[in-house]
Amino acid sequence: MRRSIITILGSLFLLSSVGLTYFAASGPGETMTDAANALIDTLDADQKKIALMEYSTPERLGWHFIPKAERKGLQIKHMNKMQQEKAHQVLKAALSEMGYSKTTQIMGLEKLLFEIEGDKRRWARDHERYYVTIFGTPSKDSKWGLSFEGHHLSLNFVVENNKMISTTPQFFATNPAVVKTENQVGVKIGTRVLAKEETLAFDLVNSFSEEQKEVGIIAKEALTEIREAGSPQPPTTAPEGIPYSKLTTDQRGILLTLIEEYANAMPSQVAKQRIDALQYHGLNKIHFAWAGSTKPGIGHYYRVQGPSFLIEFVNTQPDAAGNPANHIHSVWRDMQGDFAIPIE
Repeated sequence: MRRSIITILGSLFLLSSVGLTYFAASGPGETMTDAANALIDTLDADQKKIALMEYSTPERLGWHFIPKAERKGLQIKHMNKMQQEKAHQVLKAALSEMGYSKTTQIMGLEKLLFEIEGDKRRWARDHERYYVTIFGTPSKDSKWGLSFEGHHLSLNFVVENNKMISTTPQFFATNPAVVKTENQVGVKIGTRVLAKEETLAFDLVNSFSEEQKEVGIIAKEALTEIREAGSPQPPTTAPEGIPYSKLTTDQRGILLTLIEEYANAMPSQVAKQRIDALQYHGLNKIHFAWAGSTKPGIGHYYRVQGPSFLIEFVNTQPDAAGNPANHIHSVWRDMQGDFAIPIE
């Protein structure tokens, strides 16, 4: 993994003199357009009223990952088997194989929550309670958007002229972070959907010297949630923590591999352009900040921020069985602007 990111960083695309604002990945964009139209063609008139919205609607910018009684879009649950397959084809086009695997595993954890919570359940737990919304008309010369969202997932995309130009907010979460409870739904003990997002960060912070800890650990207590959750744009505060330039060679490798894990949830063309943006803006402008415990099972939080991106990760809540700090929220956001809307 470390070798692959170094290879990626060695080759940059030609960038305009204006600077890198949005990437434009044509391969996955074209595939997404075709897959979206294949899904639309299977929908009846009533389903289209729910699943299809104008690109300009304010609902396009509304996102969240908490349990909600209602959401925009058409539930997977309210599709027939063929339509569900078509919806998953759209997801496969929008994500990498790894990103799609994480998505479906997170959806599957709803079955586990349903079993563990039992009669104490406060929210519907349903692996088909995920919603698809298409904004605008997908075509080779149009601008359109896609939202796939439900509990612990919010994936948002914009395609213009068959090119993917925005893939944020990109939110993944897991409860439990590590499965510790025997169950009847087939989820193996030790399952850990977002493993690298946590273990690599622990590896990095626990490699810090005392001097590095003074800069890299910004608070003794972890934040309780990612910042600006549900907001159309990411927080624009200055980076905190330790800069890339103050890390050792090994630590830099860990940090870049961590960033790559988030980037690689998207198709390879998008992941490459995300990584190219790091080099374009300068690796030394990337900062890593930690808050909270440096041991598992106690609340912890980190963020990685550069001119083109923001990663936030928080694990402070107990899981459904009561195991402490075993409930992850994580997000990748675009510091140039989410939803293909530039930050002014």
